[in-house]
Amino acid sequence: MKTDPHLSELSAAQLRQYIDAEAVYSALEQAGKEAAEVRGSMFWRQQGAQTYLIRSTATGAQTSLGPRSDENAAIHDRFVERKAAVEQRVKNLKNSLLQQQRLNRALRVGRTPPIVVETLNAIATAGLEAHFLVVGTHALYAYEAAAGVMVESAATATQDVDLLFDTRKRLSFWSQLKRLDSSFLSVLRKADRSFHVRPGQLYTVVNDSGFEVDVVRRMQTEGDPHTLRLSDDEDDRWPVQVSTGQDLLNAERFSRMVVATSGAMARMNTVDPRAFVRVKRWLAARKDRDPLKRRKDRLQADVVATLIDGYLPQFGPQA
Repeated sequence: MKTDPHLSELSAAQLRQYIDAEAVYSALEQAGKEAAEVRGSMFWRQQGAQTYLIRSTATGAQTSLGPRSDENAAIHDRFVERKAAVEQRVKNLKNSLLQQQRLNRALRVGRTPPIVVETLNAIATAGLEAHFLVVGTHALYAYEAAAGVMVESAATATQDVDLLFDTRKRLSFWSQLKRLDSSFLSVLRKADRSFHVRPGQLYTVVNDSGFEVDVVRRMQTEGDPHTLRLSDDEDDRWPVQVSTGQDLLNAERFSRMVVATSGAMARMNTVDPRAFVRVKRWLAARKDRDPLKRRKDRLQADVVATLIDGYLPQFGPQA
């Protein structure tokens, strides 16, 4: 196994805590999916001489499932029982998650900036997590979590997070925003109310602490609009085209729970670490790239390659 001065392994106590916290977090994710299936309500409505079973969605839309019958009565009872059980499970798991957050903080398990975790959770709460990948520096937090190590701050220090928007899913993205009656900027403001547009940089929002969220996209192809705004809101973002976008979208996905320094947790969706290494080395070799960025690209590629060799063997050896 390669050794690297840029890496330090988590202690046994930290590893146990991460594993315990991830178990609770994953269970809550699953319970949340089950709760989504029983959102709304189911009730009986008298209409004339008949009583009908009505299914009401969370948005208020109602559908009749037919008149009262033994079959519909059983459907109603199963729904009510399942809804109550799932809601109780979600409540219990949320309480457990709070305890895990306190333990994460006490044992210093997390290193991800809280604003990144809060931003990822705001996107997930809005049901938009499938439309974005974290690319660039912050992906290292997912890789180090999977490896059970910490990467030194020289490789992870940055004041912006890059979100790659999958333009192939843009129609479903817009549909979800319409259902929410929201803009993407409004979604980000659930994480930090101070997020605002950076003047002259239409793909960036920045908060009052100077932390930026940059939204990028692949180069225009396959019918993508040349210019693309994330919603009809005139203040919303226009993702900037990047040359590495298609390569990153083509890569296998990598998903891991990351922990903030506050102890809070979020699901980070990014790219296979091999793709990260490949893209970073390509960037580091470009003569037209800022020399300081090239040096950091090279460092990050080397660090992730070492993680693969020493801690993530399922991804194969790296040169």
